[in-house]
Amino acid sequence: MAIIGAGPVGLALALLMARRCPQWRISLFDARELQADVGRDPRTLALSLGSVQLLRQLGAWPSEGSQPILQVQVSQETPAVALAGVRAQVHIRAADMGVPELGAVMAYGILVPALQRAWEQEQARQPHRLHHRFGQAVQGLKVDTPAGNAAPSRVEVDAGIAEFFDLAVVAEGGVFMREAANAPSPMGQLRHDYGQTAWVGTVGLAGGTPGLAVERFSRQGPVALLPLPPLPPLQPSSTATDANGTSLTRASLVWCVNAAEDPVSELQDAQRMAVLNSLLPPGAGRIETIGPLKSFALGLLAQMSLVQSGCLVRIGNAAQTLHPVAGQGLNLGLRDAHALTDRLRSAQRRGESLAQALARVHWERAPDRWSMIAATDFLARSFTWNLPGAATTRALGLWAVEHLPGLKPALARQMMFGRR
Repeated sequence: MAIIGAGPVGLALALLMARRCPQWRISLFDARELQADVGRDPRTLALSLGSVQLLRQLGAWPSEGSQPILQVQVSQETPAVALAGVRAQVHIRAADMGVPELGAVMAYGILVPALQRAWEQEQARQPHRLHHRFGQAVQGLKVDTPAGNAAPSRVEVDAGIAEFFDLAVVAEGGVFMREAANAPSPMGQLRHDYGQTAWVGTVGLAGGTPGLAVERFSRQGPVALLPLPPLPPLQPSSTATDANGTSLTRASLVWCVNAAEDPVSELQDAQRMAVLNSLLPPGAGRIETIGPLKSFALGLLAQMSLVQSGCLVRIGNAAQTLHPVAGQGLNLGLRDAHALTDRLRSAQRRGESLAQALARVHWERAPDRWSMIAATDFLARSFTWNLPGAATTRALGLWAVEHLPGLKPALARQMMFGRR
């Protein structure tokens, strides 16, 4: 097997295969060098409880640098049409669900080094079948199908030197590129430009609740705050305290707005904080400091099938790049990796061919993948609809989840473990 991409999903798959599928030889490719410092990468990762449990089972959970999510609050600004007695809010607490946490938040630069250390230790124990290919960028993949189907198809992996593999798994990819939105969509791919921009960065909150994740549906798009762990002692940060030296709660900000009429790009920091404080619900705390914000385009890129030609698989962001409205992209990818490993592990026992095993992966992953793709796509598109009553409909939906029996626990289970 060739695994292309040593990010969180690729490394998790490599570890799973190394531990659970001893009949497979694994080659892990990545363009970055093995000793490259990824610890400074500040990108924020939202992990569901299922993902946390998987990483702990792999022995790849960092000893520090993570923040448990203890509560999730989803709400919306009051719709233009008044709804008597309707409070557009869902509040999910870990204690109410009978779990210690709903998930966790950490930086990419914390998780990836922990996964890579675990992989290097595993590779050192089994060098005969586990191989490093860091510093080798894969330049092309080509499926080789023998004439007359006399033998199974193989994948030619070009990383400077062409090699053949029984199975190649692409586990890298993923930022939506707006300039590609007008290009013809290839067969088997779902693509949509939401016409939105996400601004991301770090803020400091006065009166914030540790462990509280907040999502607020505004008129232009969702605004989310993910709780971050406190900074290590003696580490300087403009978001650790306010001007009076008062300790602040740190949070990662995702602020989605209309790309055509971007209200954020021209604002100064003080103006950005004022706008955000007017959008966020009171329970979120008050933003007192804001770090530099970066922006990227938002869109949907989803492969219709994880499997191509019976020997090439795409998982994680290579299979589905989603709008961040639900924060589920990485969790879907980790579930892809887990399902693929489980099916390959059981294939020999069942007497299945590789093509049959991969076909099972495609069908077994479809309900989880497509329910999440559909949900995030619906929410993302709804912010672009100029239809009367759209905000009122969302408000009624939030009220129903909070108050109708069974809906909130079902949503919480979906967010924690995916669709089973």
